[in-house]
Amino acid sequence: MLTHSERFAFRTHRAHVLATTGNAYDACQVDSMICKGDTLIILDEGVVGLAWAWPVAVTTAAGHLHKLGDAGALTLAELVAPLEFDETDVRTAIIVARALGFAIDPVFARACPAE
Repeated sequence: MLTHSERFAFRTHRAHVLATTGNAYDACQVDSMICKGDTLIILDEGVVGLAWAWPVAVTTAAGHLHKLGDAGALTLAELVAPLEFDETDVRTAIIVARALGFAIDPVFARACPAE
């Protein structure tokens, strides 16, 4: 049986489905409901990204979202440290992208290989 603490020991994550990567980029600038690290899903363009002032695609396709340069990070912690993203948010976006069958950007794929 779960204890009271264990019953509520979960983490929520917000995802936003938008029509285009241009809409996603703009929404990150003006929509107060979109927080840094939220997952952005743009189905028609095959893009999944992370919300931020400069939203970043975790997929090979990026549309109007930014791409990370390859700084040679080998771990997810090394990759996200300069951007101050939460590792769990990044993993969640990558899991969503993989579940949708979208190709993962090699920078993210190396730091967070498929299990």
